[in-house]
Amino acid sequence: MPTLTKKQKLEKITKDFKLFSKNFIKIINNDNESVPFVLNPEQSQFIDDMGKYNIIAKGRQIGFTTLSLGYMIFSALTKPDTSYLMMTHNGKVTQSLLRKLKKMYNSLPHDKYPELFPKTTIDNRDEMSFVNGSRIVVATAEGTDSISGNTFQLIHLSEMAKYPVNVQEEIIATAIPALAKNPDSAIIIESTAMGFNYYQELFMEAYRTNDSVWKPFFYSWLAEAYTKQFKHSFDEAEEWWKVNNKGKRMSYDDLEQDEIELKEKYNCSFRQLMYRRYYITLNSLEKWNREFPITPEVAFSTSNKSVFDTDKILTRFNNAKKPIHIKEAREKLPESLHKYLNKSLFIYNFPKSKMRHFGGVDVASGVGQDNSTISIFNAEGEQCACFYSNKVPVYEFAQVVNDLGRYFNYAFLCVERNSYGLPLLERLRKEYGYENLLKQKVFNERGKKIRQLGFMTTNVTKPIIVNDMKEHFECNMILIHSLETLDEMKIFQENNGKTGNKKGKGNHDDLVIAVSMAIQAMKLNKYYVAI
Repeated sequence: MPTLTKKQKLEKITKDFKLFSKNFIKIINNDNESVPFVLNPEQSQFIDDMGKYNIIAKGRQIGFTTLSLGYMIFSALTKPDTSYLMMTHNGKVTQSLLRKLKKMYNSLPHDKYPELFPKTTIDNRDEMSFVNGSRIVVATAEGTDSISGNTFQLIHLSEMAKYPVNVQEEIIATAIPALAKNPDSAIIIESTAMGFNYYQELFMEAYRTNDSVWKPFFYSWLAEAYTKQFKHSFDEAEEWWKVNNKGKRMSYDDLEQDEIELKEKYNCSFRQLMYRRYYITLNSLEKWNREFPITPEVAFSTSNKSVFDTDKILTRFNNAKKPIHIKEAREKLPESLHKYLNKSLFIYNFPKSKMRHFGGVDVASGVGQDNSTISIFNAEGEQCACFYSNKVPVYEFAQVVNDLGRYFNYAFLCVERNSYGLPLLERLRKEYGYENLLKQKVFNERGKKIRQLGFMTTNVTKPIIVNDMKEHFECNMILIHSLETLDEMKIFQENNGKTGNKKGKGNHDDLVIAVSMAIQAMKLNKYYVAI
């Protein structure tokens, strides 16, 4: 293999970001030393796999903002007349990243290779521009609009979960048209978790479904990068452990239940577990889960606020059954339901012969706001099906309820008797002849006890049915597979005696109500038809 000339080596380096960063860019490491920017395994993997629209959920200090700054310098200097944007959540953070960007640029070997690195023409608080026509802009999410009217080769939205909730969606809507129309342009959204917001919705949709244009990347606290970057912290934790355990390292006998799961399921080392225990002792488990998550579900959890036990919810996330493949489901379900499969309708178990099934139904208008939902369980308490959609009108939803209920051995259905539930009940009974419906005992105006179709939720009955669901779930009397239902349960709160999801746009409780309704049907355990 022929030896490359100096010129050929330089040409190769300037065409490969990994080589460019290793040979030319310097960064400050955790020991405050200036060292070559050698990508860690996670950074390297991301560069290899990134697409046009990328969204990252991660633990702290894994280096993706630094990665993008280096990539912007490389691209701006080697691709004339291109623009790049780095946006953060806070003005001080923005200026800190700008200083890091300038330090990277100044670390380049300008004297040795003056022809490789274009000089700056603008160098102020907002941007660096170069004589080759390229520029790198920094901006703050709640500051002046820096996106509209510009065209960017790369847009990086750093720590997006910390942006004001009311601007997150608008910033993305503005950023997409501002992206350069070529194969190599890209948007990178990255953040640690900060509860439930538009960033969380965007990431989880990309992570769980194939319907999103965003490519998801998740990096847990077990990432290889932490082994080197947190070496001193790991050493401190190990020394702390030994001081408190007669000089011995952690062993299997020292593990608590959640640590045993981390060891067996995720192959955590004792060194990693000692650091985890050390951090939690200094801070809290909640902060650990947010800053150093093991899964996305853990990252976005808010365990201290939910009506339901969040630890149990997270356990279900990790063990929930995936929906039956659409091809297999189509072979057994009525044709009228095929168009909803794995979009709005998810089947987890087929009906068992002669077994009773119970369903809960919550009805909405179907005009893009709340969801119309169905949740069906078998007599053993295991969830068999889940449906949710905010685009299905009541008349169409009635057919879905009828067809799904009949398929699951003519399921005994409890329908919430709200303003939209009444016309649905009317259609089920008169148009479809569906007989297996729950009837609630109430008193009429004359004081006579009567039975009316459906279940009326009031300020009195709603806490009761929610408490019934909490008991059934936490005492393992039901088995929920729907991840969307578990998502709603995580943020289902009680506030001044009222329950529901009140944490912002897009956070519903319709699936929780459907499961609560199903449990009422299971408790009554009636069947008005033979199966």
